[in-house]
Amino acid sequence: MPNDKYDLEERTAMFGEEVIKFCRDLPKNEITRPIINQLVKCGTSVGANYCEADDAESKDDFRHKIGICKKESRESKHFLRMAAVAVFEMADKARKLWIEAKELNLIFNSIYKKVKKN
Repeated sequence: MPNDKYDLEERTAMFGEEVIKFCRDLPKNEITRPIINQLVKCGTSVGANYCEADDAESKDDFRHKIGICKKESRESKHFLRMAAVAVFEMADKARKLWIEAKELNLIFNSIYKKVKKN
C-alpha cells in the first residue's frame, strides 16, 4: 500500500476497490460467480463498516462495528483463497489481496481486543 498504510479509511477503501478490480478480471462461470458475489460483498464491506465504526454512537457500537470489520476481512481471506483455486492463473493477484486482508484482519483484531479490555 502507498503512504495511506496508517489511514484505515483510505486503506480499507483501496482494498475494496482492488477486490472489485480483481473480481472484474475473473472469468465468469458456474464456479466463479458465487465466489465473486461473496468476495465483492465482504471485500467492500470492510471499509463500509470501518466508516460506520468511525462514526459510532457509543463504545459498544464502535466495538460491534470493528467486530464486523474483523469478520469481513477474515471472510475476504477465505474467498480470495477459493478464487485462487478456481482460477489458478489469478493466484498471484489473489495472494497479494489475501495478504492485505490478513493485515487488515490483524489490525481489527488488535483494535477489538483493546476496546474490549477498556
